[in-house]
Amino acid sequence: MTMTMIRKSVNWIMYSAVIGIAVGSAAALFLAGLEYATYLQNSFSWLLLLLPVAGAGMSGLFVKYGANTAKGNNLIIEQIRRRDNHLDLYERVPIRMAPLILLGTWITHLFGGSAGREGTAVQIGGSLADWFGRTVQADAAGRRILLLCGISAGFGAVFGTPWAGAVFALEVVIMGRRLAYNAILPCFVAAFVANYTTLAWGIDHIKYSMGSDIPSISWVVLLKVLIASILFGWMSLIFTAAIQFVKRISSKLIPLVWIRAFLGGLLIIGLVLAAGTREYLGLSLPLLVQSFQEQVPGAAFLWKTLFTVITLGTGYLGGEVTPLFVIGAALGNALAPLLHLSVAFLAGLGLIAVFSGAANAPLACAVLGLELFGTSGAGYMLLACFVSYMFSGHNGIYSSQLIGVAKPRYYLKVPGLSMLQSKREKGRNAQR
Repeated sequence: MTMTMIRKSVNWIMYSAVIGIAVGSAAALFLAGLEYATYLQNSFSWLLLLLPVAGAGMSGLFVKYGANTAKGNNLIIEQIRRRDNHLDLYERVPIRMAPLILLGTWITHLFGGSAGREGTAVQIGGSLADWFGRTVQADAAGRRILLLCGISAGFGAVFGTPWAGAVFALEVVIMGRRLAYNAILPCFVAAFVANYTTLAWGIDHIKYSMGSDIPSISWVVLLKVLIASILFGWMSLIFTAAIQFVKRISSKLIPLVWIRAFLGGLLIIGLVLAAGTREYLGLSLPLLVQSFQEQVPGAAFLWKTLFTVITLGTGYLGGEVTPLFVIGAALGNALAPLLHLSVAFLAGLGLIAVFSGAANAPLACAVLGLELFGTSGAGYMLLACFVSYMFSGHNGIYSSQLIGVAKPRYYLKVPGLSMLQSKREKGRNAQR
């Protein structure tokens, strides 16, 4: 190894560590604020009545100051995918994305919207990483690596899963295509530094456990897990198609974004009255924890899906991943008595498998499962993630993803799915 290569490697480690510290600190601030916003929402139930007004104001703020930040995670993915050496300043990931998405997600949770946190952390990471790239005058290739580091750091810090964060960044941007090998070390450094920085700020993460009832490998259990995994994949497909449907129809019928958000807030209030509970608002972490401990209402995963689809589909800010965790765990919980398996076991598989299908990232989700639950049941986790991925369609929560692997066509046999898909989405699936 020449001195030039050593110097370059040291520089990248230093750059990655700087991004990790910055993103980890920002993630700590974000998570602390999110926890306080959730506390206020739970303490003052009347805040929900202000959700329509808050959503309208937030949408107006984004229209005036957000510019291309409205693309969210897809803006970051598009920039990483670029293969030209011309850096369009307008299409850069602006530094203002960080405070805007931070504030917007806090508002969503403070007033009761159903959303997650991963999207916010990734966008904060991307905006800080791109700002740093401009500071050190990185070229096009270096900029892409820095953006991958930002994704790794954001994901790893917000969930306390640095291994999964690094793999997620490398896998989700270009699913199934050539891996960016020169980005592997920087991504892992950024993810681990960000995670430890967040922990150093005193942030704790939820601990999950599949319990001690993980069944031994047998053909009967494998068949049951296979059936559950197919259903997890279909759930991913329905979730993705439903959000795309609501976004498409609402933007067509209601061109003004602030009116769209206002009406979405009213719908959320109506859903709370219809469901007779507030447990589907915000992150729904109590429901997630309960899914691992005891039987929850069989329709809980459907209610959480509906709340999240309306929230994100009408323009509120936040991520999809934590809601997908809740939906997957609740679905696994509902399937447990039908398949005669423990609720903790199927809730754990559902948590990672539904996310796998929606994000088109089976390897990252399998690694996520290993970090969250340990190595017991690793074979089941791999099976669940890859089967769900194969049955989840070619669309996903990240519309700017490149498709590198064709999936089987029979996954489309989901009743009513065609009503949710646009002609473009149907054509995209039919070509595979």
